[in-house]
Parts: sequence; structure tokens; C-alpha cells
Amino acid sequence: MVQIIQDFIPKSNGNRPGNDMKPLYITVHNTANTAKGADAASHANFVKRSGTAVSWHFTVDDKVIYQHLPLNENGWHAGDGRGTGNMKSIGIEICENSDGNFEKAVENAQWLIRKLMTEQCIPLANVVPHKRWSGKQCPRKLLDRWDSFKAGIATAHTGKKATAKPVKATPVKNTSKKAYKLPSGILKVTKPLTKGESVKALQEALAALFFFPDKGAKNNGIDGIYGPKTANAVKRFQLMNGLKADGIYGPATKAKLEALMK
Repeated sequence: MVQIIQDFIPKSNGNRPGNDMKPLYITVHNTANTAKGADAASHANFVKRSGTAVSWHFTVDDKVIYQHLPLNENGWHAGDGRGTGNMKSIGIEICENSDGNFEKAVENAQWLIRKLMTEQCIPLANVVPHKRWSGKQCPRKLLDRWDSFKAGIATAHTGKKATAKPVKATPVKNTSKKAYKLPSGILKVTKPLTKGESVKALQEALAALFFFPDKGAKNNGIDGIYGPKTANAVKRFQLMNGLKADGIYGPATKAKLEALMK
């Protein structure tokens, strides 16, 4: 048995979406952080920083497991916006810190996944790599051994094989998409702040893809001003879609938005 430390992201932090979730999948990641000291505790501190724009449920290292979100809330980890990966799966990051034992961390993750499968009635077939949702080569250290990794889950600390049938994926449909005349130029936070209908169109497009929710604000915060909140939404969109996450709206971000809005 591995110690699980609950260290939840505060509800006031924007990294914690707070949407209700009934998990159907478990999504496996590698942290891709090989720095010394980049263990589970370090990542627990990372996801609590305001503005990191990502969140997941567990980080596992060779000694301990940290839980960052309750299992009935979603995280931003799968790179598919408000798709099934983010909205219906438990995100697990496995540490790669150079001063840790990666294979032991993998074993601990297999134990955790087996535990979650049992508690949440999730079948082994619904344990998937991050790549399933966004195409990203993640978990990078497990993709070429995925079958053996899953075989280890099936027997982790039990000696029994998982026999449950897979649950059919049911992506959440977004019916709020429409045509938006997105800006053609480059937008970033400047003084004075850039304002206008083109910024409003960008904000509405991000909101339609669920990357611009400002809960409690009038009209979800859509105000036609390219300020820090809009830059943060752009940054999170970029981060989730494999773009340079700089919060600057430009041609690559425009192209990706247009592709997803079709």
C-alpha cells in the first residue's frame, strides 16, 4: 500500500475547474520533468500556483502519491477542451525526476490505478494514455510498453485479471459553437489595453470551447478587452492544444481555434 496525501487545489484557484464529474476513464501521463526534486510534492505545489492553467487528480512518485482534486471534479489535463478526456477521466501523472526510481513510481501508479478501477467501477479497457485524447506523445516513457504497463495494472497487488467490459466513450457535445470572425492580427496584453469587437469575438470563441469561463462575472467575463484574463484563457488554450503557451493571440492560435470551431 502506498501513502496517498490529499493536498487539494484551493477552490478559489482557477486551476480547479469545479465541474461535477462521474469518471469513466483513467488517463495516464508522464510529467516530462526530469529535474532533481521534481517529485509528487513538488508537482502538488506546482498545480496550486495561480495561473498554471492545468490540473490533474494524482501525482505519483517512487515513495508517495499526492491527490490534487476530488474524484467527483474534473481537471484540465487531457488537452481536449471540454471533451471526454478532461470531463470524464481521472488524470494521473507519473514522476520522472532523475533522483527518483521511475520503475517504482510506475509500480505505485499501477497500484493506484487498480485501486481506482475497483472503487470507481472503471474497466481496464478504459485506462488510456494521454495520447488517446489529444495525440500528444504522452506518457512518453510508457507508450512503447503500454500493453505490458496495462498487464501490470491488471495484476497489481492482486494476482487477478480485470474482466469488466469497456464503457463506450460518450463525448460531451458542445452545441454553442457558431461562426466567429476571429482577429487576423496579433493580440497581447498592452497599455492601453486593446479593445473592440474582434477581441469580443475571440473571447466568445474561447468560451464556446470552454476555455474562457469567468464564473460569476457578467456574460462570463466577455467584455471585448484583451486583458490578463483573456491572455490567460489564450495561454490555457495554447497549452491544451500543443501550441507555444505565451498568451499571445497570433496566426497559429487563430488557425487552431478555427479548426476546432468547424
